[in-house]
Amino acid sequence: MARNFRRKQDEETTYWLSYSDMMAGLLLTFVLVIALTVLHANIQFDMKQQELLGKEKELFIQADALEKEQALAKEQQAKISVQQSQLDEQAERLTLQKAKLDEQEELLTRQSDLLEELKDIMESQQAKLDRIIGVRSELIEALKAEFDDSALQISVDEKSGAITMDSSILFEYNQDELKDSGAAFLSEFLPRYTKILMDPKYREYVSEIVIEGHTDTVGDYLFNLDLSQKRAYSVAQYCMAGENSVLSESERKALQEVLTSSGKSFSNPVLNPDGTVDMEASRRVEILFRLKDEEMIREMIDILNAEKMNDPTPGKVAAGPGT
Repeated sequence: MARNFRRKQDEETTYWLSYSDMMAGLLLTFVLVIALTVLHANIQFDMKQQELLGKEKELFIQADALEKEQALAKEQQAKISVQQSQLDEQAERLTLQKAKLDEQEELLTRQSDLLEELKDIMESQQAKLDRIIGVRSELIEALKAEFDDSALQISVDEKSGAITMDSSILFEYNQDELKDSGAAFLSEFLPRYTKILMDPKYREYVSEIVIEGHTDTVGDYLFNLDLSQKRAYSVAQYCMAGENSVLSESERKALQEVLTSSGKSFSNPVLNPDGTVDMEASRRVEILFRLKDEEMIREMIDILNAEKMNDPTPGKVAAGPGT
């Protein structure tokens, strides 16, 4: 019985030893599993950390590249801004140039329209122009025929029809009162001159008969201006005086509608061939005539001639005929 008890006791001891060994083995296995798990986890952690470090480095590289790209983009944006500013300035200049071109085009259009109007006027006035040219030529020929061979020794300008009188016949030196010889000269000259200019076929074309006094260059301008004006007035006064019976009442009335007088001082002296002043010839009285519409027609001719010559600024209109 004691043997059986010991055997049972030994069997129990053996059982717990085996169970303890098994539990120790399980514990060891569990520890090993945990250790392996921790090791594996550490390895994975290290791998992830290395991967993160690689990605962080890659991100740093990308960030650096992005900064460079942003800097380049800013530089390009600055260049684009400068170019845009230049384009804006060019656009503004082009706008101003276009405005100027439009203004010039408008001016050219107005000038073209004006020239067309002038051409139309010229065409409508051609008959009048031809008649005026014909009248001037006829008057000059009539005056030349009347006075060229006369004892009055009067010269008639072939272009203007102006008649020049030597002041020594009319006045004493530096005087403005008509001499007896001057009065006699005018008494013979005026009826013949008036008969031609006041002829009914010419009268409607004559707009003005001008008596001009001229002096030599001795003395100052104002003294000579006063002298030349007084001499011209003396001749005009003699023309219109009724007591001398040189002209009829009807002739004086016709003449007073167109007669004027003026003094030129020494502004238009007569020159010698060498360019010096001919004192004696400069002391003179001139009688000249102007025709109606002649200055307007001459102005239109000058404008049209300038246009034909492609001259944008037509020349200054010439002085009226006979000046």
